[in-house]
Parts: sequence; C-alpha cells; structure tokens
Amino acid sequence: MKMTPVEQLFQAFDETTQILQEELSCTYLDALGETGENFFHGKVIQEEVSELSKKRLTKHCEAFAPEKYNKETIRKAYQLAILKGMQQNVQPNHQMTPDAVGLFVSYLVGKFTKNQKDFTVLDPAVGTGNLLFTILNQLSEQEINASGVEIDETLLALAYSGANLQEHPVQFYNQDSLEPLFIDPVDVVVSDLPVGYYPNDVRAADYELKADQGHSYAHHLFIEQSVRHTKDGGYLFFIVPNNIFVTEEAPKLNQYLKSSTHIQGMVQLPLSMFKSEAAAKSILLLQKKKEGIEAPKKALLVQLPKLSNFEATHSVVQQIDAWFETEKNFL
Repeated sequence: MKMTPVEQLFQAFDETTQILQEELSCTYLDALGETGENFFHGKVIQEEVSELSKKRLTKHCEAFAPEKYNKETIRKAYQLAILKGMQQNVQPNHQMTPDAVGLFVSYLVGKFTKNQKDFTVLDPAVGTGNLLFTILNQLSEQEINASGVEIDETLLALAYSGANLQEHPVQFYNQDSLEPLFIDPVDVVVSDLPVGYYPNDVRAADYELKADQGHSYAHHLFIEQSVRHTKDGGYLFFIVPNNIFVTEEAPKLNQYLKSSTHIQGMVQLPLSMFKSEAAAKSILLLQKKKEGIEAPKKALLVQLPKLSNFEATHSVVQQIDAWFETEKNFL
C-alpha cells in the first residue's frame, strides 16, 4: 500500500532519530530535535556520529527539501514523531495540543483578526510549538510575527527545529514565562495553559492573582502575565480546564478578568477528547479592555459536539458565525 507524504516523512524522521538516539546516547525527543536540525541544514551537523551512521543519515537529509512538502505535512509528520517520543518518556508537562483543538483555535483567531493584514502573536507556554504552527499554517494569508516562551529545553529544541522545517521565523525564549518577559505587547496571545501549582511563591507575589495562602495556580498567573503582554484591545485565546470558574481561587480570577478584559466567550471542547470529565477543557476568549471598546452584549457560549459528527459541528459553526454577525460592531 502506498504511503501518504505524512507517513513517508514520519518514517524518515523516525529512522534518523533512532540512529541518532543510539549514537548520542540520548532520549528519542532530544535526538528528534537534532534530526530536525540535520534535515533543515541538509547535512549531519553532529561531529560525534560514526562514518557508517553519517552515510545513512546524510541520504535522508539530502532527500528532504521543504518545497517538496506543504507546511502542514511537515508539521503532522514531525508531530507524530514527537508523540512517539512522548509515549516513550512520559512527563506530565510534555503534553501536546490535539490537532482538532489547534484547528478550532486557528478558526477562532482567524475570525477575530479577519480585518488585520498582519498581527503579532505570543504563546507563553509554547511547548513543541504545535498549537502555534497550526495557527501560522492555517492563517497563511496574514503576515504573523510570532514569539514563543518555554522553560523546558527539550521542548524548545523541538519547537525551534519545527519552526525551521516549516520555514516559520518564530522568536523563541528559553525561560520561565512568569519571570519578567522582554517581549513587546502583542495583538494576540494563544496558549494551552499549563495547569497546576506554581512553586515559586516569591515570583508569584508580583501577581494580583497570587493565592492568599500556599502555592498559586500557574494557569491563573499565566493569564495575568498574558494580559500584561497584550496590547489594549488585543485578543487572548486560552485552553483552560472546564472547572476554572468553580475553584476556590475563581472569585479572584473573575474579578481580575472583569476589571482587565471583556470576556468574549467560552467554547467547551467535546468531552470525548478527554480521558475523564474532570480532565475536560474549554477555549476561553478574552479581549483586553480599551477605551471606546465595549463588551459584547452576549458572550459566545457553545459546546462543541464530537468533531466527527459533521452535521452537529456545522450547526455550531453557524451559531458562531451568527454571533459574529450580531456582535461585529465590537470588531
């Protein structure tokens, strides 16, 4: 059976990654980042690789050319290799935004920015870059200046290689996103927020959303940091836990969002995407306040059906389109 371009490219990434993993005595994910660099440069750049392995790797590197594949094919093949690596070495913070979610966030970002030929975007928890690359690939008609922040060096190396392979000029920063960021305010923030407690209480003390006692919620602090780094009138798209507004810290978050942003809406993702109802997530849509901009009369509140159910999904998309028609005076 003939392989698809995604399968062919995944196989090339996988074979070369396994060779490098053995040669460099490292994890699959670290080796994949190195493989991405080799494919991008068209040659083997690791000096410690044996001559025999070098020949095998070079053959694959020379066969790859970005123009042979569209950007989405490269992203999907690279994503498959990352998923394989994550299964071998599972860590709770090594999670990837599912494709269907990335595509839906891209659709929403496109709706809110449709009148902008160009804009700046920041992902403060960029991980492997999959969510950001999905948006850049889907909104290719617009000129997007993108930045990403990530504290985990392995994930950042994968994001860097992925950006090179897809020819996206993304600016990456390797740091804790809750430390001061040397990034100018952006038009759009997108993020699949890291959920849990933030261990650095001294740093958390700089935030309005710090907990009164004990560790603060990292995802709350990320929201506040993101709002700080968004231009007045800019939009924020967060993937958040469904229970974000019912925890003990929720009243403080509610108060903060009311004073700093207009809540545009919340899109609940299909429960079938998650292992349990407790793990389910939504997309929270915010706009930073700006003089002259009013809140929508009615926030967009929808629940996405199983995305394989075409009719039900189409019906929800029509609902969203109708909301934009009614509320477009705020755009």
